[in-house]
Amino acid sequence: MSNTNATGARSESVRLMNQSVVLRAVHLAGEQSRSALVPATDLTRGAVGTIVGDLVGLGLLEEERAMSDGSPGRPSTLVRPSGRAVVIAFDLRVETIAVGVFTLGGRRLAGTRISRDHDRGPEHTVDELAVIARGLLELLPADTVVHGVGAAIAGLVRHDDQLVVSGPNLGWRDVPLGDLLRDRLGPDIHVAVGNDADLGALAESRRGAAVGLDDLVYISGEVGIGGGMIVGGRPLIGSAGCSGEVGHIPVNPIGIDCNCGSIGCWETEAGDHALFRRVGRPDVVGSAAIEAIVRDAIAGDRKVLAAIDEQARWIAFGLAGIINVFDPDMVVLGGSLARLHPHIAATLDRELDRRVFDVIRSRVRVVPSALGIDSMLIGAAEWAWDRVLTEPAHAANGVAVPKIVRRIA
Repeated sequence: MSNTNATGARSESVRLMNQSVVLRAVHLAGEQSRSALVPATDLTRGAVGTIVGDLVGLGLLEEERAMSDGSPGRPSTLVRPSGRAVVIAFDLRVETIAVGVFTLGGRRLAGTRISRDHDRGPEHTVDELAVIARGLLELLPADTVVHGVGAAIAGLVRHDDQLVVSGPNLGWRDVPLGDLLRDRLGPDIHVAVGNDADLGALAESRRGAAVGLDDLVYISGEVGIGGGMIVGGRPLIGSAGCSGEVGHIPVNPIGIDCNCGSIGCWETEAGDHALFRRVGRPDVVGSAAIEAIVRDAIAGDRKVLAAIDEQARWIAFGLAGIINVFDPDMVVLGGSLARLHPHIAATLDRELDRRVFDVIRSRVRVVPSALGIDSMLIGAAEWAWDRVLTEPAHAANGVAVPKIVRRIA
């Protein structure tokens, strides 16, 4: 390669990298002026103008002349995410499934959550997701373009091929979820499947309780216990994409059988089933059962309060080890753990004070999710956008909404 060609290749590489920098800045901070993007990206005013023009041309950003505030000079142009560029997000849980359509910047254009039919297999679930997605897409303007699909699922996910290796609480094993979604939505659709807790951590770090923090642990409780970690500002995925299965840390060698096939896993002592067992109530799946326990705790039911206190000690037992290993800035509790947080916080704090190194404990905060039930759905949208955020040129491969609607019909 000649020096001229090498210089041109380097210039093109820098331009593509700067496109990613500008797009991420708008994605994370939302609408802002071109002038504000200069210090936010460390690029020159001229470079910002050129790159914003590129991203507008790709259909990812929109520009609008700002109104004058009376100060001298010409108002800077406002830059915002395009409302015509979207991703589809799916959240597959034991109890419910949710679908949402999101723009860059995290704005939800449409969404719904429904109860999940436990007796149907993966193919039926994917069909149901596709039909719901079609209904939401039909609400959008015809010139809207879908740039990807993200799916959060309660299970081990192999990232190179989006295979759900194991979802014991769903009853799934070796399910090619990525392939099933592409078969239903189209082979040209970019699909990104991730563990639900991993994506919950991603959502809380970008849109929720941990914005601005580089080291985060997200722990979600439902039927089981899931965990996701952000380390040094990046999701901790693991070599096979299966890190964060904290619910299956062995904590009780004489405990009860776990759905994973082991004995005494953390989720058998700290998950919803354990709480129902301690309270002496039917072991049912559903937020209604947790809400009933919370109501009784508020009313001062002594048996319920004692059960919650015991539950909190087991939660702290596992959480202390995780905190000592990862030294996070924050632990975010999601799912039923977030709902229980007001009733377990004091016991958690007391037990963590005993079990976590002082230098770590003095800094780490344990807080409930700021995104509530939608943290994993929002995380799935963020995961779907990640390819375009990294290489905005992929926007050229988006698929028009009418084309997807026809495929699903």
